[in-house]
Amino acid sequence: MTALSVQGLNVVLGGRLVLQDVDLKLEAGDFMGLIGPNGAGKTTLLRSALGLVRRSSGTIEVAGAPISKMRQRVGYVPQRHEFAWDFPINVADAVLSGRVRRVGWVRRAGVADYRAVNEALARVGMTALRDRPVGQLSGGQRQRVLVARALALRPSVLLLDEPFTGLDVPTQELLTDLFTELSQEGQAVLMTTHDLAAAMHTCGTLCLVNRTVVATGTPDALRDAELWRTAFGIRPGSPLLAALGVS
Repeated sequence: MTALSVQGLNVVLGGRLVLQDVDLKLEAGDFMGLIGPNGAGKTTLLRSALGLVRRSSGTIEVAGAPISKMRQRVGYVPQRHEFAWDFPINVADAVLSGRVRRVGWVRRAGVADYRAVNEALARVGMTALRDRPVGQLSGGQRQRVLVARALALRPSVLLLDEPFTGLDVPTQELLTDLFTELSQEGQAVLMTTHDLAAAMHTCGTLCLVNRTVVATGTPDALRDAELWRTAFGIRPGSPLLAALGVS
């Protein structure tokens, strides 16, 4: 089943065409890496898929329905700097805030909401720190809180924006294993990352993007150096191509 479908997406921001004719499909169980240089429109694509960025044209559907009706099915992990870490809130309440789209702003959280929070904390290994103020967390712990916050929604689609930036290797490995497990359980995972070598190793599918989709396929299917040169604007013989093992 197609979990996320983007067709003919065009986005203009500040008078500049940021995304042009983007087509992308994410199936249930996919773990896709969204790859491209800075300014390629990767974050804008994720935010458009959430309905947070207005699109000029195109359609976005989740499980066959318009995103406007299915936002509660999409979990989003933003870059860490986008969260107010100085806000006086503890870990459990920060994760509970991810349930707002299901609970609403008026209704009080119930048993099902707290159960979802407990399950999400357990999956990221943060149960023991549930009562700690978020301002006292390390960078890796903060990232795990944001992941748990998204998982508390129990989404069918998980969008990750640079989830490994600034993290130590053990935390990267913990999260990589978790994202792989989620995809194996049938969740669709779409992740932007600048760690190209890791994406080649861990993602089942890659999407090369630079304002538009350059190519999509398995890492083995994307061994043509010309595709990477087009996506990243690099010269023939670039060390990046050698590092990725493409020719």
